[in-house]
Amino acid sequence: MTLSTMDAPSGVRSAGWALAALGVLTLAVVAFATPWRVLPEGALAVVPDPARDFTAEQIARSEEFDRLVSVPGYLSLGLTLVVAGVLVGTPLGARLVGRLRGPWWLRALLGVLVLSVAVAMLRWPLGMWSETYLRDFGLSTQTWPTWTADRIKSLGVGTALTAIMVLAVVALARRYRRWWIPAAAGAFALTVAASFAYPVLIEPIFNDFRPMEAGQLRDDLLAMAARDGVPVEDVLVADASRRTTALNAYVSGFGATRRIVVYDTLLRAPADEVELVVAHELGHAKAGDVLSGTLVGALGAAFGACLLYVVTSAGVVRRRTGISSIGDPRAVGLVMGLLSLAAVLSGPAQNLVSRHIEARADVHALDLTRDPATFVAMQKRLAVTNISDLSPDLVEYVLYASHPTAPQRIALARSWARLNGLSEP
Repeated sequence: MTLSTMDAPSGVRSAGWALAALGVLTLAVVAFATPWRVLPEGALAVVPDPARDFTAEQIARSEEFDRLVSVPGYLSLGLTLVVAGVLVGTPLGARLVGRLRGPWWLRALLGVLVLSVAVAMLRWPLGMWSETYLRDFGLSTQTWPTWTADRIKSLGVGTALTAIMVLAVVALARRYRRWWIPAAAGAFALTVAASFAYPVLIEPIFNDFRPMEAGQLRDDLLAMAARDGVPVEDVLVADASRRTTALNAYVSGFGATRRIVVYDTLLRAPADEVELVVAHELGHAKAGDVLSGTLVGALGAAFGACLLYVVTSAGVVRRRTGISSIGDPRAVGLVMGLLSLAAVLSGPAQNLVSRHIEARADVHALDLTRDPATFVAMQKRLAVTNISDLSPDLVEYVLYASHPTAPQRIALARSWARLNGLSEP
């Protein structure tokens, strides 16, 4: 029998206290782990200036590309908010799922699938619109069949993860009045497990990886990692060129699954620039950014479980969505809508923290290589090849910028050079 959480105000109070405690703990971890200042106090800051390092043609191309892709991008964001609002503020989601038949768990799973596919279909034209611009500007190397395959893979992975979360919430709510307790613990554990497993279970779905070929570059990268005190068994190369011309590298996983991955497109750059990119990624590894990010994400997931309990305990939410309790399979739409809203609303804060973490990794790369001139050359190459937005407006910067802009990163390198008594590149 479905248990109602709405007849237990003490449960809401206890969940509220847990919510407050998790919120404070999450903020404390973020405040402690985020490098709010990456250069010593008193370091002479250089003002970012795109015109100093990029030609008028390059700046114009960046602005034109940004202008074009912003339209489908903002439409996609608006669509996300509209769909989430409908699922959270109307009974439409409950009515759709209510048409499904079968045991409660099957209806919940089918509800996630139906709603996920419906939203994906609404997004599909916008994705194709963006893809045409990526092709026009030479960033995409995909065919429509391979692009479609990637979209379907992404939909499958996202739907599977959402189904696990939603099914767990509905199942716990049907069994326990204070379901937020096991839900919060489960959300925390699932986030940690997913971060650990992502490199070996999810990344291979989208890319093939191979160890970097034996040679001087590989030897130099491994020697640099050893000099940096970062244990790296190998550097992997992803076959990114089958879908993009963009240059990138990243670090993912931790412990036994930690890996540094470079795009095969990046290997076309000069070796010293590749070394600087990898030095940046070593900075992430040495600072434990994936681990601290996973901890923040896990605490945030537990916070979300408690918040979900509190929100869905409100009578107005039940009345608007037409559900009796969160243990009702028809509540799938409400849960998915709240998850979407949480992702959008938390994005700016995540980007703010990410920009500071990326700046710290940049400083680490400069400390390790002591080569600001190559750092600047590498940032120019990345910005021009990836057609980065060199001067985003405030809204775009807050909503989308997970990294400092190229001019900001170049200015940081010049400030570092001044601080360390080196020639300013």
